Amino acid sequence: MQRSPYLVFLPVLLCTLLWGSAFPCIKLVYQHWADLGLEIGLFDRWLFAGMRFVIAGAVLLLLARQPRDEWRETPKKYILLLSMGQTLFQYVFFYLGLSLASGSLAALMASTGSFWWMLLAPIMLGAAWPQWRQWAGLIVGALGVTLAVYAPGSGAGNPMLGALCVMLATFFGSVGVVIFSKIKPTMGARAATGFSLFLGGVGLCLLGLPAWSKAAVLFDSYVMMLTAWLVVVSATAFAVWNHISTLYPVHLLASCRFLIPVFGVLLSLSFLEGESAGWGLVLGGVLVIGSAIFATLTKRN
Repeated sequence: MQRSPYLVFLPVLLCTLLWGSAFPCIKLVYQHWADLGLEIGLFDRWLFAGMRFVIAGAVLLLLARQPRDEWRETPKKYILLLSMGQTLFQYVFFYLGLSLASGSLAALMASTGSFWWMLLAPIMLGAAWPQWRQWAGLIVGALGVTLAVYAPGSGAGNPMLGALCVMLATFFGSVGVVIFSKIKPTMGARAATGFSLFLGGVGLCLLGLPAWSKAAVLFDSYVMMLTAWLVVVSATAFAVWNHISTLYPVHLLASCRFLIPVFGVLLSLSFLEGESAGWGLVLGGVLVIGSAIFATLTKRN
């Protein structure tokens, strides 16, 4: 039975709202550490990310139907590539980017994942290359990114380097989605997401090994509360997204990803003190999100 594309809206709305909430949530942890006077480096941020994903992955594996059987039936190289793309490398750059740029700017840069999908699908899946309309959308989107980085507003930190890191994160996340298409014939969404998050989280914890000595200071009750919410975000959003990717074409989902930066920007501006949207962020956001919708919907048509 053919599925209506409109039925995808509710689960997409849930995923994008959850992912959007992660931007201000992580920034709140960073602000909390700064208020405590802690000197935070990359190792601390990667340990924070690793703990989140190890727990989320373990929860999903407990809820999966037959993760051991699916593990045996699935080529291990694809599981490893999925965990490296969707979790390890994506969040190495994501958490670094959030430490350098404002939550609202980082949220806007998350929309570049749709452009990566259009470029990666022909290379990795043999799909058709973008037509001139999609190339025009990419150019307009690049202009929007430039404007957003040029005048992002107050509290932007290092917008250029931060935006670059988040864009690299979305690149690896898009690679992970493509790799998942290789896994789904032998492994369900919950098990695949569980292994991806757990193995990638272990990798992040290993990268953050020098920070283990002050873990008790880093993870006080406030940080543990926000980490628990981020666990819910990871376990729920990734599992639902990977599941609907088995039901609907990638380009249809790509056209819905613009909701992530919309929610991320709105929630960051609402909950993070000292952040405001400059004219570049507003105008650039309109161009980036608008071009992403235009390009992906044109591809679908």
